[in-house]
Amino acid sequence: MVRQEVDGDVAVLTLANPPVNALGAALRASLDEALAQVIADQAIRAIVLAAEGKVFVGGADISEFGKPQHPPSLPDVLERLDASPKPVVAAIGGAALGGGLELAMACHGRIAAPSAKIGLPEIKLGIIPGAGGTQRLPRLIGPDAAFAMMVTGEPVSAEKAAALGIVDSVVLGDLVAAARTRALEIADSGTLPRVRDRSDKLTPEAREKFEALAADAVKRDPDATNVHALARAVRAGLEQDFDTAVATERAEFRALVEDPRSQALRYAFFAEREAARVPGLPKDTPRRPIRTAAVIGAGTMGGGIAMCFANAGIPVTVIETEGGALARGLDRVKGLYAGSAKRGSITEAQRDERVGRITGALGLEQAGEADIVIEAAFEDMGVKREIFSKLDTIAKPGAILASNTSYLDVNAIAAVTNRPQDVLGLHFFSPANVMRLVEVVRAEKTAPDVLATALDLGKRLNKLPVTVGVCFGFVGNRMLERRSRAGERLLLEGALPHEIDAAVTAFGFRMGPFAMGDLAGLDIGWRSRKDFGGRAPVADSLAEQGRFGQKTGRGFYLYPDGARTGTRDPEVEALIARVAAEHGVARRSFTPDEIVARLMYPMVNEGARILEEGIAARPGDIDTIWINGYNWPAWRGGPMHWADTVGLKTVAEALSRFASETGDDSQEPAPLLTRLAAEGGRFAGLKNA
Repeated sequence: MVRQEVDGDVAVLTLANPPVNALGAALRASLDEALAQVIADQAIRAIVLAAEGKVFVGGADISEFGKPQHPPSLPDVLERLDASPKPVVAAIGGAALGGGLELAMACHGRIAAPSAKIGLPEIKLGIIPGAGGTQRLPRLIGPDAAFAMMVTGEPVSAEKAAALGIVDSVVLGDLVAAARTRALEIADSGTLPRVRDRSDKLTPEAREKFEALAADAVKRDPDATNVHALARAVRAGLEQDFDTAVATERAEFRALVEDPRSQALRYAFFAEREAARVPGLPKDTPRRPIRTAAVIGAGTMGGGIAMCFANAGIPVTVIETEGGALARGLDRVKGLYAGSAKRGSITEAQRDERVGRITGALGLEQAGEADIVIEAAFEDMGVKREIFSKLDTIAKPGAILASNTSYLDVNAIAAVTNRPQDVLGLHFFSPANVMRLVEVVRAEKTAPDVLATALDLGKRLNKLPVTVGVCFGFVGNRMLERRSRAGERLLLEGALPHEIDAAVTAFGFRMGPFAMGDLAGLDIGWRSRKDFGGRAPVADSLAEQGRFGQKTGRGFYLYPDGARTGTRDPEVEALIARVAAEHGVARRSFTPDEIVARLMYPMVNEGARILEEGIAARPGDIDTIWINGYNWPAWRGGPMHWADTVGLKTVAEALSRFASETGDDSQEPAPLLTRLAAEGGRFAGLKNA
């Protein structure tokens, strides 16, 4: 797994564990053995550490976390590097992340290609660097800059890494040759510049800045055990000698590996990657070329989808039926790009390039040459079927026809065309230019190459595509409807909006359901229920009074003088009591834990039905959708993983009790949940559907 070559008196060790050269046990052992050999070779004066492929080292093999460690450990390998009497220079040709950067920092020099990305993303997995990263990075760039980089987990460019001092230089051309030259320079100097020996960046001023950053980070997320641990590890490097501080870091790392938050985040990491693999869809499925796109509808969603294409370098035509609507939509898009440029998230040149890729047009016939057409019109089956019937005669042969519907039957939409094999759903989440998730809705007759192309396109658009089947609301909105229904029932039974929202935010959501409803607009759900059936007695009563939420200054809460945060409204609480009396519902108080159970368990139950029906292939797909589309707290791992941690027997028994108390048979445990609960099983043990 490590190739050895000798170039004069320099040994080049090349990591060869594609695609990301993860530092699993086999690669560690091979590298350790190779280092021992070249260090012992009297003819070798210097060593270059390189890697195959587009990634230097993507990190440690996190599938090993929590399992017995096969020697040598990564810290063991880095100790050998540290003790090397010969200079070792890392040639970083691609991403050096996590353990990859820790490996590079243990070398005596670092040369990077312009495309390299450098970072320590462990915080996103609920852990901290565990092989000296919290000690070497502060010694390279200062504890304040290092903490700021580690606490976000975001990588920096090669150029930024050089400016900070993480890498020695960024070079074009032959990276290994440049690293070889640098290694010989160090050998000739007679001094090995070990990062562990540096202290020039550990100044009192830098420590003061670090302490301020750490205090702020802990205050923002007081329950984040890894943020606390990161601060303690960096602080140890300022108060202890290097080896003692590394031991402190390692102890913190090991404790976090066993922490439930970390386990949930690692589960979510693997679930997201597993979602890319669709059962029954071979990797070698052909793809259709996507060079141009058209979006039907210039509203908020249509404009956001168009921006996704423009951001990815794909020319897109936004189509409307009326000039005023088109102009307003394009102006909205230009305004969003202008705001991004003003904030500095894109350059003015990028703003102009992206705006230039978006063309406005009137009439569906303007979609005739597009490789993919995405309909983002009003959520009405009649409207969508009419559009697809016309597109069937307009779109070129082989074009993919997609609907952005949130709820509707994609099979029924495809049925009005003579090419149902070319039709699928692409459910973007709002705002489409920001949210990562896309539910890729595979209809009964969607061709495999259309599905494969859509999944690849999602990645090109920098999205997270998850394949789902056809049903009302697909995965996310179908489960959300269960939570909404449970929330209404809780109101009638005695819980008040602010109590429910407080329980949900304490659980980890950024907003509670009623604050979120006020933000989105209560008229949206009201119209949807009128169109699709169903009733939410309290929410509908508020909407009927014109209380639509923030935009009218009144919803579940009051928003005086344009306030963004609502305050309790006695009128709403009186209305809730009145509606409860009309429905003959006895009211009582609820604890936060009871509120969470009453809201979340019905969602889990619906997730079990979704799995039984094959709408989602895996529990992890459901969890990925909820984490990335509905802000489920990632550190709880998604609703299905969370249910496993609660215990499926506990969930099933509670649902049976809810059904008995409310008379709502839909809350009875689904057959799959009942079976798993009886067997002592877990959703995590299920095979792909």
